[in-house]
Amino acid sequence: MSQVDLHIHSSASDGRLSPEEVVRESARLGLKFIALTDHDTVAGIAPALSAARAFPELTVIPGVELSTDEPQGEVHVLGYFIDYTDGELVARLDRMRGSRRERAQAMIDRLGDLGVSIEWARVQEIAGAGSIGRPHLAQAMLEKGYIGSLKEAFTDYLGRGGPAYVERRKLTPTAAVELVVQVNGLPVLAHPLTAHDPEAVVIRLKAAGLAGIEACYKDYRPAEVGRLLSLADKYDLVVTGGSDYHGLDNETEVIIGGADVPLSAAEQLIALARWRVPG
Repeated sequence: MSQVDLHIHSSASDGRLSPEEVVRESARLGLKFIALTDHDTVAGIAPALSAARAFPELTVIPGVELSTDEPQGEVHVLGYFIDYTDGELVARLDRMRGSRRERAQAMIDRLGDLGVSIEWARVQEIAGAGSIGRPHLAQAMLEKGYIGSLKEAFTDYLGRGGPAYVERRKLTPTAAVELVVQVNGLPVLAHPLTAHDPEAVVIRLKAAGLAGIEACYKDYRPAEVGRLLSLADKYDLVVTGGSDYHGLDNETEVIIGGADVPLSAAEQLIALARWRVPG
């Protein structure tokens, strides 16, 4: 069990636990550093920071995960130590969540054409106040018996290239990095091996202000981690890592703190934040 997890989702986006529950569970498991990185929303940060006051041994880093528009592969950008109260950031994220809602409705239509009938109202109920994502559609499909597992929803229907997949409006990777820098945050390339050419992406985003790379990611094999550590060293990037925890499938999902992330990852990220953003 690691004492560090810098990639966690809550019910503010498409996770199961509320931000407060994420904090309590992290403290129970003995973690020292976590980051709440919900998809395209910062709504969970304030309640998580408030809950963390009861656990002085736990440091909660405010973050966000931005999905981006990349022609090949999939590129996400994590932003750490962001000014989550910044008005322009909040407005941009609100527009991105609107795009998520439109995409979800279009995917429900496509599922209907495939004989998979789920209701928009039920998807909204599952999402609650969170940012609507594909996991919410998958849960609705599971409830009605169309699939045997959440993973099956993505492999057979909702994954990129799947018969019910719909693209949505997103930032470019470069624009996502620039947005994080604009709000005094540290941009990090999330789960880099989903990119078609990780090194090419690093080179491009480094010029825009990329500060780190998520090398210690839940199920990456040692050889894959080694490859990413070499990239981090080559391009002078801090190394981060995390479980990408959502809490939707307790039988197969890596738990909070379940990724092998060294304590130095959090320490170096914090040191860089202090150096780049004095005070």
